[in-house]
Amino acid sequence: MTAPTFLAITNDPRPYAWGVPGGISRLFGNATTDEPEAELWLGAHPASPSRVLDGPVRDLADWERLSGARLPFLLKVLAAASPLSLQAHPNPADAAEGFAREEALGIPRDAPERNYRDPNAKPELIVALEDGFEALCGFQTVDRTIQTITALGRHLDEHPALTRWIEVLRCPEGVRQAVEWLLGAPGGPAHLLEEISAAARQAPEEFELPLRLERDYPGDPGIAVALMLNHVTLRAGECLWLPAGNIHAYLRGVGVELMGPSDNVLRGGLTPKHVDVPELLRTLDVVEAEPPLLVPQRLGENIAAYRPASVPSGEEAGFSLLAVTGPAAFRVEGAAIALTVDGEFAFVGGGEVHPLRQGASCLIDSDSDIEVTGAGRLFIAIADRGASR
Repeated sequence: MTAPTFLAITNDPRPYAWGVPGGISRLFGNATTDEPEAELWLGAHPASPSRVLDGPVRDLADWERLSGARLPFLLKVLAAASPLSLQAHPNPADAAEGFAREEALGIPRDAPERNYRDPNAKPELIVALEDGFEALCGFQTVDRTIQTITALGRHLDEHPALTRWIEVLRCPEGVRQAVEWLLGAPGGPAHLLEEISAAARQAPEEFELPLRLERDYPGDPGIAVALMLNHVTLRAGECLWLPAGNIHAYLRGVGVELMGPSDNVLRGGLTPKHVDVPELLRTLDVVEAEPPLLVPQRLGENIAAYRPASVPSGEEAGFSLLAVTGPAAFRVEGAAIALTVDGEFAFVGGGEVHPLRQGASCLIDSDSDIEVTGAGRLFIAIADRGASR
């Protein structure tokens, strides 16, 4: 077996407006600025391929082309100071079909109205790096949504739009009908947002979320959709699994994301960007369920794995995320990407030793038996073909 090569990689944080000023630099113990730092991409996605430091190729997109290999994932660090858009992602078949359709229509890939910028699915998981990571994820039960709407109504003398919302939810396929109604179908919710806002201002502690969303996205119908979703706050190390069709929005916090190598997003509100309601509804999973937490599997004293394949909706995800806190040994099959969040580690494999300080990342380019020394928090994205002691 060929010895693995450890290629040091890096990238620049993406300065989306919702990012934390200097947030990713601060996480890694580097000098900070006042500029927003929202996402750090580690992978080969053509929109922002990771640069290779002192290696035989310029970046990981070049590495894929020259090696013939393909990374089945994109690893990100996310730092959110304010809510991201409500969104869902397509399954593999819908992504391939949607991409081909928009290519045939000649829609430029960077056009604002483009839904499918590549032919890939984008299932994703996110692990909170700090306590207090907050998100909306998946539809709660209709009964819980009706309880929230009823509680809002108690603070108003008249609330015809809130009453109509409850009526829609009680119809057959009420969740789907309510989303379509809220996002602008004919006969949609005139004055509903005014009723929500007026009621929330009467009880700001009880209804802090819609007031916060209104501050960031005034007049956006996604505020109402958000009240139909599970609202969760994660502790450090807890993980959300977001399969195709799951509607979600990250509200604030810092986490490590692992996802399919895609940038396909179908938005449903809380954004000034393009919202395609029919396409969203075509792919949306409207099942009412508890928050989709993914429990890590312990592989050893200092290593655990977040494996989407451990739940039915993640059987085809094709990736897992290892979390290492101290000395460990394991095997990866295919290429992997490693990132040290804090502390300092070193990889030993194939006669090589590769140190990985806080904030540093690397590509492990082939099947490998790996020994890790050091302590802190190290995350390794792997193909789901395996990681074992």
